[in-house]
Amino acid sequence: MATLICGSLAYDNIMTFQGRFGDHILPDQVHMLNISFLVPTMRRNFGGCAGNIAYALKLLGGEPKIMATLGAADSQLYIDRLDALGLSKEYVRVLADQHSAQCFITTDLANNQITAFHPGAMMESHLNRADEAQGISLGIVAPDGAQGMREHAEGLSRAGVPFVFDPGQGLPILEGVELCRMIELATYVAVNDYEAKLLSNKTGWSIEDIKSRVDALVVTRGEHGAQFYHEDGVLDVPSVQARQVVDPTGCGDAFRGGLLYGIENKLGWEKTGRLASLMGSLKIEHQGPQTYAPTRAEIEERFKQAFGSSLF
Repeated sequence: MATLICGSLAYDNIMTFQGRFGDHILPDQVHMLNISFLVPTMRRNFGGCAGNIAYALKLLGGEPKIMATLGAADSQLYIDRLDALGLSKEYVRVLADQHSAQCFITTDLANNQITAFHPGAMMESHLNRADEAQGISLGIVAPDGAQGMREHAEGLSRAGVPFVFDPGQGLPILEGVELCRMIELATYVAVNDYEAKLLSNKTGWSIEDIKSRVDALVVTRGEHGAQFYHEDGVLDVPSVQARQVVDPTGCGDAFRGGLLYGIENKLGWEKTGRLASLMGSLKIEHQGPQTYAPTRAEIEERFKQAFGSSLF
């Protein structure tokens, strides 16, 4: 059986300015700001939460099916990418007269960032219907267009498919009442520690309130590991020491790939948490969200090194 990954597919365009923004912005002239930064290098990464999560799950041997939208103006690169990875395109919709979602990030030498995000076809993600997907035993509703996130949660619930609600970057565009509804429909909720506080503020529900409505609430805490709130209590999962810290982009999505694999294969919360933690660590060692490529044997070996026990 397959796992339906509802979320965005996007291009991340990353550029570096060989200076400092502050040296070129006049504080008393910001009301008429008009400035251009020369960026001699640019890197384009394949990204988007659905793409990143599916990539991680595929590495583990799972069967992810992405449900997302791309724009016809620039979809072919990503379509070719999915083909090369052996990822299903069955529920990837290409929309005419649209660009795909993409992020433009310019970083200066002081690690300040100026970011522009164009949602493009992502805003039409509700055209896909999660309840029409076939052969699905598990799902995740990850950041996407707001209407798409709402309707995918409703669709998975109607179809009787258990799913993870992963609001992430979608939190600012969802109202408290919508978040409450999606939590009540979900089987699991996954957020980072900042998102957990924001989710509580917007819903008016405490961590305990949220946990009482789902089978498990997962709160990631970066280098401090993760906490799994489930029916038997709270499980603290340690982080896995990375060999080198290169780029955190996509680490949360890699974690969720491990989380889905563990749930689908009934590994239990402790092993599932450890696997998810390991996937985040493997990702942080590489630049970009879909550039790490360990084999299952390598993942198994790193798991043994980290935890002293077998994974598969």
